[in-house]
Amino acid sequence: MLKIVWLVVLAAIAVKLLSGHWPWHLLKAADRSAAASRARAMLGVREDASRQEIVEAHRRRIAAVHPDRGGSNEAVHEADAARDLLLARLGRSGRD
Repeated sequence: MLKIVWLVVLAAIAVKLLSGHWPWHLLKAADRSAAASRARAMLGVREDASRQEIVEAHRRRIAAVHPDRGGSNEAVHEADAARDLLLARLGRSGRD
């Protein structure tokens, strides 16, 4: 058991030395990237979409899934979350 613990610790240190990040930080980054990819697919925008393209895609998505048109509140919340995520990522990267 002790050998396994040492191997895990040494592997974590090796990943830190090779990549500059701890293994759990790399996993979180992959999750965020996957979430952004799902959000782009939901709204139907490219990876390099501008703020205006994201907002327009969100409006089209909301019009399609709005409860008054046979959609659901959950679909509206998902579209809102996708828009918010993409706009937040866009703001961090400094693009407009």
